[in-house]
Amino acid sequence: MQVDIKTTDIQPIRQTFSHIARRLGADKAASRYQEATFDMQPTTNWHYRPLWEPERHVFDPRRTAIVMADWYAFKDPRHFYYGVYTMARAKQQEGADRQFEFAEKRNLLGAVDEAARESLTQVLVPLRHYEWGSNMNNTYCCGYGYGTAVTQACNFAAMDRLGIAQYLSRIGLLLDGNQGVVLDAGKQAWMEAPAWQGVRRVMENLFVTHDWFELFVAQNLVFDGLLYPLIYRHYVDALSPRTGNALAMLTEFMSDWHAETARWVDATVKTAADESPGNRDRLASWVAGWRDEMQRALEPLARAALGEQAAAALAAVHADFDTRIQRLGLQA
Repeated sequence: MQVDIKTTDIQPIRQTFSHIARRLGADKAASRYQEATFDMQPTTNWHYRPLWEPERHVFDPRRTAIVMADWYAFKDPRHFYYGVYTMARAKQQEGADRQFEFAEKRNLLGAVDEAARESLTQVLVPLRHYEWGSNMNNTYCCGYGYGTAVTQACNFAAMDRLGIAQYLSRIGLLLDGNQGVVLDAGKQAWMEAPAWQGVRRVMENLFVTHDWFELFVAQNLVFDGLLYPLIYRHYVDALSPRTGNALAMLTEFMSDWHAETARWVDATVKTAADESPGNRDRLASWVAGWRDEMQRALEPLARAALGEQAAAALAAVHADFDTRIQRLGLQA
């Protein structure tokens, strides 16, 4: 007996949703990222205007000085929507958890010398409060921003900052055997240590920055662009050998995360700058103003973290940052 199996090629009636087809064309299939991003934000039917700002709609492009003809011109080069984002972070978390379990099982940080322990307590652990502030700022950008292409990525970044704060907390707990003493000392350093007061002052100024795109630039481009290389490259590289390289292992996620997130931040800023000369000038003035303020804030922290190496590290960080800004077409 012979059985012949025949196949039939069924063509779909349409390739994607109507609102996506109006952007891409009816005959072009859309990616999952495009379907989860384009035109997802309400633009027509409102329940009421915000009572705290009745001259604005709930979603209003006038909340920033940046002007875009199409707010969906922004693209995330990572193509993160909720499904891809959660799968990517779950995979990274599995790797980070194994590293922390390895360090805890072998008491890698519990065995460091007292000077290294004090340095980590005063320099690295207080960063958990910086990350909480960064979470607040990205949440503001998500809440008041315009267009899902930007706001969903800001929401993902906000959640990432809480995750990084938790990793920093776990490092503090590894230093004192889960007693919490190091975390309390780190909080006291954030609140009172002279080295941190410039950073803390800038963070509190960001909390009251009204323009959400300016806040996006100040936090994700300028502040992170200066602080992350200083801490997770120069400081970690300098201190890690004294911890048996455990510190480099436990902060690997932060380094990888910053490199990945910088691609999205750069793409967002460059798209806004390429839209018009007015946008470019506005972005350049924001970068210039916040860069000078944050550079001053980081100087005492760099001295506390790196001692005599602080000047060279800051010079290298500033040079790399200026190169990055020029690559975005901003002459700050």
